[in-house]
Amino acid sequence: MNDKMKNLAVRTLSGLVLVAVMLGLMIWSPNGFAILLAVLLVAGMLEFYALAAAKGSRPQRILGTALGLALFCVALLPAMPDGCDVFDNRWIGALITLFVLAVPVMLVCELYRKNADPLASVGATLLGVWYVAFPLLCFGWMAFLSGSSGEWFPGVALAYLVIIWTNDVFAYLVGMAFGRHRLFERLSPKKSWEGFFGGAVGAVAAGLAAGRWLDGDLRAWGGLALLVAVTGVLGDLTESMFKRSASVKDSGRSIPGHGGVLDRFDAVLLSAPFALVYLILCNWMFDIRFFNC
Repeated sequence: MNDKMKNLAVRTLSGLVLVAVMLGLMIWSPNGFAILLAVLLVAGMLEFYALAAAKGSRPQRILGTALGLALFCVALLPAMPDGCDVFDNRWIGALITLFVLAVPVMLVCELYRKNADPLASVGATLLGVWYVAFPLLCFGWMAFLSGSSGEWFPGVALAYLVIIWTNDVFAYLVGMAFGRHRLFERLSPKKSWEGFFGGAVGAVAAGLAAGRWLDGDLRAWGGLALLVAVTGVLGDLTESMFKRSASVKDSGRSIPGHGGVLDRFDAVLLSAPFALVYLILCNWMFDIRFFNC
């Protein structure tokens, strides 16, 4: 077996293990799923800060990662099963405190770091929170969209992941077979417009299948799938932009055959906030249901 086949085998096996772990935890253990997201959050933020450091910035890695993890815990824990039993004004106060004091504390820390470019350091530190931690929080929130009762319902989050993965697979297959016109050659020479449209068609098909499975509004699911397809590709390009700026091939080595957490979840990091806003607007403003349970 040559090196290319070995790499493909490793990539496939590690991908299947990751999919099995994520889907298993989402279906059977909301607490386990939240812990997995927290682990991905910490690993992803450290990878991002390594990219920023490779470019010459000096992000406050410990403080930034702690802030991202604290934001994730404070904002998601009240939505967990039995979380409403302990949710009170203390949680709101903790969340407000994080937002109010984050930048002042970072600026105070910069006073003692003797950093030649404190603006870049603080900017990179905060961007790590909003680029990695907040999107994973948005993804976690998708599992708690079952209405005012706030019970655990992973169907929407599961469907979202399936749409993301289907978009990737169809884009790859169609691009390999028919790709001729480059989509964004400066950042990703292998991506093509043919692959993009093929991925979008696959994503919409997956979205319609999810809508039928969950007995939701098919037009709304088709719109969500199309939104995820577009923003997912932009997420991939965004991470490619960061890696090219730092002159690295992969963001890390934590996932064999795939690179790092940012390499594997780049589409999620940009698309999850858009998807969550879309779901909220459809549900709250237009009373469009994505499931019936």
